[in-house]
Amino acid sequence: MNKKTLEVFQSMPVPQAVMKNAVPSMVAMIMVLVYNLADTFFIGQTHDPVQVAALTLAAQVFVFYSALGTVFGIGGTSMISRALGAGENQYAKKVCSFCMWGSVSAGSVFSVMMWLFMGQLLRMIGADSQTWDFTKDYLSIVAFAGPFAVVNGCYSNILRAEGESTKAMMGQLIGNLTNIVLDPVMIVGLGMNTKGAAIATVIGNFVGTVYYVWYFYRKHSMLSIRIRDFTVKDGVCTRVLAIGIPASLNVLFMAISHIILNKLMAGYGNLQLAGVGVATNLLKIPGTICIGFGQGIQPLVGYCFGSGDWVRCKKVIRFSLISGFILSCILCLFSYSFIDTLVGAFLTNENAFGYGVAFAKVMLATCFLFGIFYTLTNVLQGFGSASASLLTNISRQGLIYIPVLFIMQELMGMEGLVWAQPIADILSVIMVTIIYLITSKKIFKETC
Repeated sequence: MNKKTLEVFQSMPVPQAVMKNAVPSMVAMIMVLVYNLADTFFIGQTHDPVQVAALTLAAQVFVFYSALGTVFGIGGTSMISRALGAGENQYAKKVCSFCMWGSVSAGSVFSVMMWLFMGQLLRMIGADSQTWDFTKDYLSIVAFAGPFAVVNGCYSNILRAEGESTKAMMGQLIGNLTNIVLDPVMIVGLGMNTKGAAIATVIGNFVGTVYYVWYFYRKHSMLSIRIRDFTVKDGVCTRVLAIGIPASLNVLFMAISHIILNKLMAGYGNLQLAGVGVATNLLKIPGTICIGFGQGIQPLVGYCFGSGDWVRCKKVIRFSLISGFILSCILCLFSYSFIDTLVGAFLTNENAFGYGVAFAKVMLATCFLFGIFYTLTNVLQGFGSASASLLTNISRQGLIYIPVLFIMQELMGMEGLVWAQPIADILSVIMVTIIYLITSKKIFKETC
């Protein structure tokens, strides 16, 4: 770890250190957001709501790659930052190499499974006679991006563990910009529709992976992705997975819950499905940026935890909570101010547009709480608290949201499916706050 990185983690004023880590992470997540919305935007220019609906279904399957990247990325970042804080540099190298080859293997296996069970997968996510072919075209091609997508998700986190937030951002930036530039060419220019969106996604993820590999082989990193440093021993595998799997469950349950939402909403019609798909995308504006903020402060918390600097650790947490809450309030206000414009960018069909606006107004109602939720979630991961991290990450989109979906549909029908999100958000923030207070009290009592 170089001198500048040590200064950020050890002695830089807390507000400056938090922002130095969080801002590049948020910029990277904004690029992920733009990248995710780009496909929907350019597919929307075909003026075919059925294709928008098909992409809504397919997008949730691709999230599974993000979940795999989170397993190795968040688990690896937590382990590496704490190892560096404790001065265990060689161990940090082993963890980094394990995460690289674990990402490649996991991404490849999932891609093969997608091809083998495509029919069953399409039925599971709710594709019908209208959306079937478009959804299949997208998923069949995008499966080629599997290993690259997982590596990108992993190393956009891990580079932050050694203080290289800007370089972590650059990998995502380069890959996502490639995808965004190719989207209009493939979708509109060449008239390839969902196939074009998928091809752009594959190329963008490949380019991002090339950047990260190049970064390590320039030998400017103290970490390693070389196969000779790979090991599953010394607790490398079990410790990474102990933190990574709970963290990935939030992403995984997000995909599963959206698949359930889409399938339930599809029962009311493809226009309604297109509307809720766009509303869900708008919810990603505050959600994704707040996730980036939380992920940005995690290495700082982990380093303070590993080095035993509890005074600085508490200051980082306190400042991050205040900043995260203010950030999510601003994002909530922005989203509401431009709902009509944002929905109109994706949906040109008048009826689908009406559903999109109505759904978005409800689903955005509690997004001002995202800053608190994602800050506390990442603090628990920085502590390396596996059990607390597990409970937190399966709560919002899993234990709480999925049951609420079915309950609210039973009570209110289609409108209930939309109101399930703000109800789940409120319950989740209450739960994560309680878990944090219990966990932090125990940790600080045992170590201080």
